[in-house]
Amino acid sequence: MRAKRRLRVMTLLTLSVLVLGLLPLLFGIRSATRDPVFTSLDALRVPSWAGRNVDDRSSGSRWCFLECRFRERIAQSERAFEDTNQVYSTALRSAGWRVRGGQCTDQPTTQGKYTCWTRDEFTLDLWVRLPECAVDAVAARDPATVPSTGPNGAVPTADPKKCVGSTVTIKVQNAVTDVRGKPEPAVDPSLIGETPDPVLTNDPLLEPTPSAS
Repeated sequence: MRAKRRLRVMTLLTLSVLVLGLLPLLFGIRSATRDPVFTSLDALRVPSWAGRNVDDRSSGSRWCFLECRFRERIAQSERAFEDTNQVYSTALRSAGWRVRGGQCTDQPTTQGKYTCWTRDEFTLDLWVRLPECAVDAVAARDPATVPSTGPNGAVPTADPKKCVGSTVTIKVQNAVTDVRGKPEPAVDPSLIGETPDPVLTNDPLLEPTPSAS
């Protein structure tokens, strides 16, 4: 009985050490591999209907080694872009983001709502627009565009009753790599000069070589 009891205690102690040691290790690996920017986007207080089918993409280095990281998130919303843009704007303000006034005028504004934000060392672009099915339907009616065609050569159009909601695109980059709103670098006057006129001399090396007779 003593041997069985001792074995049971040792087994429980071993399991406790494994659990208490592995859990912090797993959470540490997860925090090291998970991009903190995407984690902060996950923490935005947006309703579930505004964040369906989330697709995250990134490139570059988190520590700006050679190239700073560029993050992009695309999500689908079940409601129109007006309502979706409102909930995302409210969530960004609650998370400490501030609007960058007039610094994203070069971005698309004909469809949906495009706004720029900043917080700490990051800048964020928020574009809430029509869903992809609605964009294809508009393109199919516009002869100036070349929409994608299906296997039969026809442009697939979605049922208007089923084509609802909106598409959300969020782009985050380091502020040091975002040149919008920054003044142009000053040019050193000493580097600006005039091209000198060509100087003509009687140097025989400048005369053409006579051809052989």
